Amino acid sequence: MLKPFFDHYLKTDAPKTDTPPVFIYNTGENHWDRLRNWPLACEQGCTAPLKPLYLQPEFGLGFDKSSASGVAADSYVSDPAKPVPYIPRPVRFSDSDRWRQWLVADQRSVADRTDVLTYTTPALTAAVRISGAPVADLFAATSGADAGWVVTLIDVFPEEVRGQPELGGYELAVSMDIFRGRYRESFEHPSAIPAGKPQRYRFDMPTANHVFLPGHRIMVQIQSIWFPLYDRNPQTYVPNIFFASLSDYAKATQTVFRTASQASAVWLPLVE
Repeated sequence: MLKPFFDHYLKTDAPKTDTPPVFIYNTGENHWDRLRNWPLACEQGCTAPLKPLYLQPEFGLGFDKSSASGVAADSYVSDPAKPVPYIPRPVRFSDSDRWRQWLVADQRSVADRTDVLTYTTPALTAAVRISGAPVADLFAATSGADAGWVVTLIDVFPEEVRGQPELGGYELAVSMDIFRGRYRESFEHPSAIPAGKPQRYRFDMPTANHVFLPGHRIMVQIQSIWFPLYDRNPQTYVPNIFFASLSDYAKATQTVFRTASQASAVWLPLVE
């Protein structure tokens, strides 16, 4: 694809190329898409709007908003002394092969941790396509004064994949990112998080062009530490976390809400 493009623009009398305005890989169907525009869905200015995928009771996930009006939430204890690793240990940065592959590492390595919340849809009966940037939209509280929020959107493969047994039950990360709670109101003026009071954390995640195939499930994982990819949050507010002392690092209880008025979700760039 690249050579004909450069030949066309850099060489004399080179044949014309039919390179489309957007040529992007489809990570679910394993082929390249030729598009006129990108993204296909977004908050403003796109053909399709974003659609929320809500956290639901019993760690479910769905497009129906909760009607709960009382306390509907899930909690976990985040401990900087026992951080959630971004890949299974041991983590060695000298191991270049693992570094090249970490973005597609199986997320089952953290699914059973008590400091990771995991929400999953039932098996899909029809394909679900996303093409754009998902948006994490969390309503959450912490017992500390600062917190990190890691959100991962995952494609869960069926327990058996014909011809590829290594992919049975595989949890493939489609989009994931981290947000520091101190910046919830302003990146220029960070502030401490009021302990025990729900706050809204809304942030863009990396773009994806992916199809969740029938029989697969959509999963969302939420945690507070992604180590050592990102340095640990002390969970005590300090002016500069790079100069945090050992005594600043403390356990914190993180609570994620899923009520009608505080409906945590991941907004998907869904293409109908």
